[in-house]
Amino acid sequence: MKMVSLRHFRESDAAVLLENGNICTSVEEIRDTICNWNRLIFHGKYYEMFAVIDGNQIVGMISLYQLSDSVISVGPEIFPVFRRRGFGAEAMRIALDIAKGKGYRIALQQVQADNHASIALHKSLGFETDGYGYVNRKGNEVYIFLKSL
Repeated sequence: MKMVSLRHFRESDAAVLLENGNICTSVEEIRDTICNWNRLIFHGKYYEMFAVIDGNQIVGMISLYQLSDSVISVGPEIFPVFRRRGFGAEAMRIALDIAKGKGYRIALQQVQADNHASIALHKSLGFETDGYGYVNRKGNEVYIFLKSL
């Protein structure tokens, strides 16, 4: 089993995010983003962003975002070079446990219809879907996945 852990990002992690993440800005802008993440609130709702750690190395990131008093969304992003090694599944398990500990009862995910790896990941973690695809507000065809916590 992987020894994955989660922790909050630190300003010193900015260079790693610039190199590996989808945040295409300067180190200074990433540091500001990290400060905002660590406020634990976004648009007036609970939001928490974690670094996904293997040993001492950041291999990705995962967020928890409150959709309602009982529903949470979990957003994993494993850096491309580290994918297909089980980090996403382990990070999701840990994040779902954190969400459950905070009193959330349902995890709800929008997964892009063409993201076969994410669909397989969610199914392997016990998420369910009716398989009905729809176009979200960003114009992407997505499926809704649900899991009771």
